[in-house]
Amino acid sequence: MDDQHNRIQTRLAEIVEATKLTGAGRLQEATDMIQRGLFGRQTPSASGQTIDASYRIESSGETAKPMGSAGIIPEGLQERLRDALGQVARKFNLPGNSGLSPTGLQGSGLQGSAFEAFDPTSFFRDGTAKGPPAGDGTFTERAFSNAAGSRDYKLYIPSRTVAQPPLIVMLHGCTQSPDDFAAGTAMNQLADAEGFIVAYPGQSMRAHGQRCWNWYQPGDQTRGAGEAEIIAGLTRAVMSEHNVDPRRVYIAGLSAGGAAAANIALAYPELYAAVGVHSGLAAGCAGDISSALTTMRLGPSTPVGVAQAQAARVPTIMVHGESDTTVNPRNGEHVLIQAGVEALNPSTSEGVSPGGLAFTRTRYADETDRVVVESWVVRGLGHAWSGGDPSGSHTDRRGPDASRAMVDFFLAHRLDRPRY
Repeated sequence: MDDQHNRIQTRLAEIVEATKLTGAGRLQEATDMIQRGLFGRQTPSASGQTIDASYRIESSGETAKPMGSAGIIPEGLQERLRDALGQVARKFNLPGNSGLSPTGLQGSGLQGSAFEAFDPTSFFRDGTAKGPPAGDGTFTERAFSNAAGSRDYKLYIPSRTVAQPPLIVMLHGCTQSPDDFAAGTAMNQLADAEGFIVAYPGQSMRAHGQRCWNWYQPGDQTRGAGEAEIIAGLTRAVMSEHNVDPRRVYIAGLSAGGAAAANIALAYPELYAAVGVHSGLAAGCAGDISSALTTMRLGPSTPVGVAQAQAARVPTIMVHGESDTTVNPRNGEHVLIQAGVEALNPSTSEGVSPGGLAFTRTRYADETDRVVVESWVVRGLGHAWSGGDPSGSHTDRRGPDASRAMVDFFLAHRLDRPRY
């Protein structure tokens, strides 16, 4: 039953993503996705990109219509989409199993339709933030742009800072916003207590319809281009404007944000002194949407990016829930492998959080007895920020405090210390 549910979730995510790719004009990727999601095959065509024998998208010299234009999805394909969504609704008693009319898919940008009700992220959505998080400092909206692109972000300057404050860059998960992520992690309150600055880049809906960071796209994973270069440039801009200590700059994220943080830290090891990956994935573990969905569900088949990581080890803290059904806990294990734990000395302790969730904490030390990798595996925790504030989404207040653990780990690392 769980396997069937996972397969349906994956197929549904593929269908929804395909409609977004089509609206963005990425026809070949959309066609491949629809074929895999609906028909389980690909049928190449010499004259166009074929969805199947009945539905063809001719892309030579054409530009796709905007998502709000009628007819962007062929009528026959709409029928298959409605059938698939209706089956999911009836099988799992999900909301939205009514109103699956043709007009719900035509001419409306898919808003208010079955696709909105069947948003795949709702399988792990936990709520939304009601407003800006508490804190005694200033929380302002900013914008950044460079040759790679632009993103808005929120910046928290605590009420108390030191002469050269540390900086933590926080990358939210899918469907989240900077306000939401700040509320759920309560990182601004820790910033007030410890005197560091926090930057919360916000993913644009133009870049991804569910505000996911594009961690699985090769153009956004590596140095000098895409979202990796945007976040690195944003980091440098904040450092320059606020006289941040260049030795104490850190990056962390949840889910898609955790995977993006892993990519960015590996691409810019001279910029970030440590990285935190919560419910995320190893750098470079996927190269397209299909492999991303598979890796999220099953974990990587083999360790990825280990050779590249060995050239510039970045101290890493990983937090993952054993009950995470959105990002398989095996992904957390591969984050640790990529961080080089096989060559380090582990020390493990067991505990129970004040909220009643048992956890295993493992600290990995180098030959000088310096802890350079840390792991928190929390039993009973799903796809949620451990110990987070329920005013933010994707949180579980019962778990150990992941924010406190990350801050403690980060502040123990500086770039002037040798890499291990």
